[in-house]
Amino acid sequence: MSTTTPTPAAAPAARKKVTTRTFRQKKQRGEPITMLTAYDFMTARAVDQAGVDSILVGDSLGMVVLGYSSTLPVTMEEMLHHCKAVARGASAALLVGDMPFMSYQVSVPEAVRNAGRFLQEAGMEAVKLEGGRERAEAVRQITAAGIPVMGHLGLTPQSVAQFGGFVPQGKTAAAAQRLIEDAQILQEAGCFSIVLESVPAQLAELISQQLAIPTIGIGAGVGCDGQVLVIHDLLGLYDRFTPKFVKQYRTLHRDIVGALAEYKAEVEARAFPAAEHSIYMDEAEWNLVTRNP
Repeated sequence: MSTTTPTPAAAPAARKKVTTRTFRQKKQRGEPITMLTAYDFMTARAVDQAGVDSILVGDSLGMVVLGYSSTLPVTMEEMLHHCKAVARGASAALLVGDMPFMSYQVSVPEAVRNAGRFLQEAGMEAVKLEGGRERAEAVRQITAAGIPVMGHLGLTPQSVAQFGGFVPQGKTAAAAQRLIEDAQILQEAGCFSIVLESVPAQLAELISQQLAIPTIGIGAGVGCDGQVLVIHDLLGLYDRFTPKFVKQYRTLHRDIVGALAEYKAEVEARAFPAAEHSIYMDEAEWNLVTRNP
C-alpha cells in the first residue's frame, strides 16, 4: 500500500486583466468576445473563474434580482451597491456598470458625474448607456473625462414604454438605416464597443463589419464580435419569462426548488439534522451537567 501523499492540483494560472484594449485586439484578430451579467460577489467570482472576458452589472438586476417589472425603477444607489459587490468578486474580467434610467438623460454634466461614480465609488472600469445620436454629446463628454463608454442600440429596455413593449428593432429598411447611422455616430463619439440587442442578424452583422469597434450581441445573431446574456436566463434561474434568443444551459430554478422541498420534508420528518450534522459535548462534561445535586 502506497503511503505517498497525493500532490495537490496546481492552481489555475492567473488570467491577464481584460481591458478595452483587449476588446479591440480581439476584434482585430477575429476572436469572439464573451460577456455575462453578474450582480453579486459569488456570481462575479464564478464568471471570472470561468474565463469570461467581461462582466456587465446590468440594470436588468431590477427584474431578475429586485423583482421589478422593468428596468425603469432601478436607481443609481442600487446600481452602485451591486457594482461594489461584483468588483469584490472579479479580478480579471472587464467590469462594466450599466447607467440606470434618468442617470444620464437629464443633462450632460449629470451624466458625466454619475458615470464617474461607477469608477470612483463602485470599482467599475467602464459604463454602458442606451441610445444613439441623442446620446452622442454625453458619450463625448464622459469619454473626455477618461471614462470608457459602451453604447447600446436596438431594443433598449429603458425605452420599453416608447417601443410599446419588448419588441425587436430595426426590422424595416428605414429603421435599419437609422441604426447603422447611430452606430457610426456612437463610434465617432468615442464608444469603445456597442451592444446590439434584438435586431435582425443580417443588420447586426453588417454593422459589425462596418465598425472599427467591437459589437456585443444579445438576440442579434452570430455575426457580432461578441455575445452577452443575462446570467439568470442562461442558468434557468429566472422562471418568469425567457426571451426567445436565450439558450438555457441549465435549469437551476427547478433544481433549487427541488432541493428546498427536500430540506422542508427532512426537517418535518426530523431526518435533518442527523448525528453527523450535530455537535456533542464530551460525555464526562455532559454528566456534570445532568448529574443530580
